[in-house]
Amino acid sequence: MALTNRYKTAVGAGTLTALVLVLVFGSPWYADWAQDNTNGRTAGGWFLQLLAWPGWRFDSGDSVQDVFAADLKAILVVALTALFLYLLPGSQLARARGTLSQFFAGWAAYIFAGAFAALLTALVQSNPSLLGAFQAAGVGAGYGLFVGWIIGIATLGARRGRG
Repeated sequence: MALTNRYKTAVGAGTLTALVLVLVFGSPWYADWAQDNTNGRTAGGWFLQLLAWPGWRFDSGDSVQDVFAADLKAILVVALTALFLYLLPGSQLARARGTLSQFFAGWAAYIFAGAFAALLTALVQSNPSLLGAFQAAGVGAGYGLFVGWIIGIATLGARRGRG
């Protein structure tokens, strides 16, 4: 019972949803399945492949630095989602549960989390560059734009919490 009460806040619900998205769709198994069984030239296939963006992995032919950066990106997407959900006032100041401000605050938090996670981890990868970091931030923001509505729905109707 204590576990369910903890995630009824907008921050808790959105963070838990982000964690599930990253753990399930960012897994190497899902990423391989999406790459092999979907057509990226269709809207559905493109979206299914996009879900695998903050992918994590534990073994790869890539350098240790790149594997670390990919894993860090997945962790940062979840952590930054929690931070931005806490900082964005839409869900905090909503007078009634279920207002659209909660939905948009959750969606925006995921856009910001994806962009900043990609920006920060692009600087950790091998051969980092400022241009590469900016391009990675654009990809992360695009991921947040097309997937963040799921976080917005998860935060919709949650209570604002203490404070």
